[in-house]
Amino acid sequence: MSDVTQILSQIESGDPSAAEQLLPLVYNELRKLAAARLAQERPGQTLQATALVHDAYLRLVDVDKARHWHSRGHFFAAAAEAIRRILIETARSKKRIRRGGNRQRVDLEQALSLTEEASDPLLDLDEALSRFAALEPVKAELVKLRYFAGCSIEEAAVLLGISPTSAKRYWAYARAWLLAELSNSSEPENS
Repeated sequence: MSDVTQILSQIESGDPSAAEQLLPLVYNELRKLAAARLAQERPGQTLQATALVHDAYLRLVDVDKARHWHSRGHFFAAAAEAIRRILIETARSKKRIRRGGNRQRVDLEQALSLTEEASDPLLDLDEALSRFAALEPVKAELVKLRYFAGCSIEEAAVLLGISPTSAKRYWAYARAWLLAELSNSSEPENS
């Protein structure tokens, strides 16, 4: 059993000092995961990788909530989900009127040729992924592991308990389904 897995089982049993031991072991990997995910965000993102890692980590090792980590891979899959949720919450928060709504800084040249953006791509992806998860939960989980956790096909297959061949097939299907769904949602509706 690896050090991380042992510490995760200590956290599960309620040992508050175990969370302090876990952070140094997983911090660099979580930071790389967060930085890679933030690099895919649109320009102007105010959330930093360090803040994202800290928020995700606090959600993952909350002693008050019982968590059952089966392995290191399970922990990182949960970390990917926590990062996804934080990014979605941040995107939704920025859309609120209280936080400026859809206001954006633009220079005069941009203002003269400005067309309003339809929506936030991350929110569109989240909505499409939620619809997809209702239809195909395993394939949706594969998308989360690949897109948000940065897992390879082989790593995701192991975490999901499926063969790499099935994972490749699921990945191709999920990408096609999501592309079609996102293309349909970006087309203006005819009245």
